[in-house]
Amino acid sequence: MSKKRILFIATEMSPYLELTEFSEIVNRLAIKSNETGLEVRCIMPRFGVINERRHRLHEVVRLSGINISIDNDDYPLQIKVASLPNARLQVYFLENEDFFKRKQIFHDDEEQWFDDNGLRTIFFCKGALETVKKFGWAPDIIHCSGWMASLAPVYIRTAYKREPVFGNSKIVFTIGENTFEEKLSSDFIKKALINNNIKEKDLDTFKELTNTALFKGGATYADAITFGAEEPHPLLVSEFAKAKGKKIVNFKGFTTDLSEYMELYNGLAT
Repeated sequence: MSKKRILFIATEMSPYLELTEFSEIVNRLAIKSNETGLEVRCIMPRFGVINERRHRLHEVVRLSGINISIDNDDYPLQIKVASLPNARLQVYFLENEDFFKRKQIFHDDEEQWFDDNGLRTIFFCKGALETVKKFGWAPDIIHCSGWMASLAPVYIRTAYKREPVFGNSKIVFTIGENTFEEKLSSDFIKKALINNNIKEKDLDTFKELTNTALFKGGATYADAITFGAEEPHPLLVSEFAKAKGKKIVNFKGFTTDLSEYMELYNGLAT
C-alpha cells in the first residue's frame, strides 16, 4: 500500500520564518507526520528575510518557469528547495522578485502596510497549487496555516475543482492569532477570481478584507479546522467550534505532543 500524502501550505515555518509560535508547530507537524509514515511536502513563500545561504536553498530547475496569471498579468514563479534540519523531508519556497525579494514581510521599515499584500496572497496560493500540479503529486491531506494560505481551500474547491491531483484531497485549515489590523486592497476580490470556475459569491466570506475575514474564508472551505492560538478571534471560535460537517481540533497548547493532529490526519486519510 502506498503512503498517504500530506501537503503543508504555510505562511511561516520554523526555522525559516517565525512570526508566531505556530511556526514551530508547523515544523513539528511536518516531522511527526514524516516519522509516522506519511509522505510529506511543505510549501511556503520565500520572503527576502529568509537567508538562502544559511538554510541551503537551491533552485529546482525542473519546477521553475511557471508563470502565474492574475487579472491578465503574468508573474514568473521560481521554486527553491531546502531540506528541513534534522528531518528527511523537503520544503519548497515560492519566489518572485516583485512580491518576495524585499527585506520586509508585510510592513515596510516605517511600519506601513504593503498595498500589494492581497496580490502577494493570491500569487502564493495559486503558485502553491500550480506547483503541486507540476509535481504530479496528489496529496490526500492539505493542511493550510497562516492568513496568507487562506485562499488555497476555496481555490481547491472552485478554481481547481476539475484538477485530478486535488480530486481526493481533504483540507485542514488552522485559525491562528490575528497578526494585522489593516485591510487588504479593495480590488482583492476582483483579482482573486483567477479563472471561470470561481465566482465572486464564492469569496463572500473574504469581503471584509481583514485578518479575521481571511481566516473565516479559509475555514469555510475546509473539511477540518484546528485552532492554533491561545486566544483566536472569539467570532471565529463561536462560529466554527461546533461547525456541522467539519472535524474540529481545539487548541491544546504549544507543548502538545501533536497526537490530536495525527488522529485527525489518520481519520481524514482513510
